[in-house]
Amino acid sequence: MAGRVEYEPASVKDLLVEMKDTAELLIDLSYSAVLHRSDAIAEEVLALEERMDVLQIRARMSLLMAARNPEDAESLAPVLGITGAAEKVSDAAGDIAKVVLEDIGLPEDMRAAIPVAVETLVRAPLSPDSPYADRTLEDINLETETGVRVIAIRRGGDWDLKPVAGTKLKPGDSLLLRGPESGIAKVFERATGATYEPPPDPEVTDEDLNRAVSSLVLMKNMSELAVDLAYGSVLYDSDALAEEVVELEAEVDALKSRFEAWVLQAAARSAEPVSLRGLVHIAQSTEVISDAALEISEGVLRGLDSHIVVQEAVEASDEVITRVTVEAESELDGTTLGERAVKTETGMRVIAVRRPVDGGDEWEIQPGPQTELRAGDVLLANGTRSGADILADLASA
Repeated sequence: MAGRVEYEPASVKDLLVEMKDTAELLIDLSYSAVLHRSDAIAEEVLALEERMDVLQIRARMSLLMAARNPEDAESLAPVLGITGAAEKVSDAAGDIAKVVLEDIGLPEDMRAAIPVAVETLVRAPLSPDSPYADRTLEDINLETETGVRVIAIRRGGDWDLKPVAGTKLKPGDSLLLRGPESGIAKVFERATGATYEPPPDPEVTDEDLNRAVSSLVLMKNMSELAVDLAYGSVLYDSDALAEEVVELEAEVDALKSRFEAWVLQAAARSAEPVSLRGLVHIAQSTEVISDAALEISEGVLRGLDSHIVVQEAVEASDEVITRVTVEAESELDGTTLGERAVKTETGMRVIAVRRPVDGGDEWEIQPGPQTELRAGDVLLANGTRSGADILADLASA
């Protein structure tokens, strides 16, 4: 049973930022638990879900204390909506994790249908005998040597959602590692003293099931991006980012319709159609996440002014999320992200590319160095304010 949460003075700004980071990690972990059939990662999701529940209650208490007149109530209403939407994201992520923990049903060839680009995510309890114990991330130089990143650390009941170079690892820490499977195996063994055993890769036996799982992964990526952009639209009071959330939510709805058709076709041929039940649960939760993202950005879409606590959250961080359109004959037109060294030159990470085509848009989520750019492409990127200005210049003719 959850413990009692009592009011204590807290910065709404800090709570909002922490809720944003927690929501993003929850989505990532819940899908990783499914894709890699990991009870350990699923258990971390449920622990993090409890943390989010406490955060949203504390945020609501602080917001209620801050409202002193009708003007305050009007400007705080969208922020209160954000806390409710964050709870929906958290609950949906928990439901996805329970598909694994409760063995609701997943097809055996699901992992084989996952795109190769999906990185492995594992939980590694740090052994006292580990060469990483009592050293900083900068000291062990993990990402450079192995390609593996420590994306979060749980120490007892406390979480570090954004470890930095100076973060020291301590015995007993629960490290969440992300990276290529070859690197994961090496780091996991060094961290825990145990051998990493990846799940087997069965062969794909059904094309419709292959399409369904691939569309589900794309839905996950789009929903995760929608949440990121939704928070960005609020923190930076950006109509442009809020409009992208609307586009993404519509794309997820369309993908879910196609997903349902492919699952039904696969079920008609399956000897055990009940094994596909988990996929349906995941798709439903994914749609909830994209709907919640739309709720987060609703205040911006309705033209409501940001409250001072949101403005303070923006001022406290140099990181921004931006949208730029590649113009014809600009420096980005006709090149690739790698050829133009966009990340190196600007410091901005392009997190998605939206390309207008006849009848709609094509999305490339998590683009890489080979991603081609051309006039009309809309780039969504995060990084520093100065980097955003450089990126805008590169995209302008």
